[in-house]
Amino acid sequence: MARLTEQEQQEIIRFIEADKPLPEKYRFLLFDDKREVELVWNGKTNEVSNVVLPFQTIEQVDEPRAEKPEDTAAQQDLFSTDSRGRQLKGWTNKLIWGDNKLILSSLKNGPLREEIERQGGLKLIYIDPPFDVGADFSMDIEIGGDTFTKKPNILEEIAYRDTWGKGADSFIAMIYERLTLMSDLLAKDGSIYVHCDWRVNSFLRQVMDDIFFQRLVSVGNYLEKKARS
Repeated sequence: MARLTEQEQQEIIRFIEADKPLPEKYRFLLFDDKREVELVWNGKTNEVSNVVLPFQTIEQVDEPRAEKPEDTAAQQDLFSTDSRGRQLKGWTNKLIWGDNKLILSSLKNGPLREEIERQGGLKLIYIDPPFDVGADFSMDIEIGGDTFTKKPNILEEIAYRDTWGKGADSFIAMIYERLTLMSDLLAKDGSIYVHCDWRVNSFLRQVMDDIFFQRLVSVGNYLEKKARS
């Protein structure tokens, strides 16, 4: 720890006795981790979810498109399938319902992690987070000269609403944890695409730089070691 002047020591004591947060400068004076550039926001934490929950199969999304059984032969060669072309095992072609943070955490820390890594990791991730536009996707419908407002039902409201309204810091905290989990699951040669608009574009760019720069350094070290071996 850096040596503090007597004046700095007395100042720290006054802040502690007054139950007030220390000025930002002491974060660099008191601790060895002196980051010259750092992305910070209210409530920032590096902790991510580590829960593992079982997945419940709700829908089959691997049904063969071909109408004739003989036309599904090529599809059945891709995966372990039954006579109808349904996948019998494996982690691909799954539609998982639930909070994506809990799903990502379960993929990262659960039994499927080893199987995903054997296949080289996730090659492609696409996400479409809230834009914070405040839209509720109601629509006006004209019937017989009268106009009616069609409100979204409960399922539509939950699934398609594009609101956030909890402040920029809470939005960043929400997306930061999820992107951190995605980064850990993404293959070293994988790609991630994030759909957003001008409202959160600058936030997301900075958050992704913060997360994926560390990943880029890690991949660079990995490739360097591989080249030497």
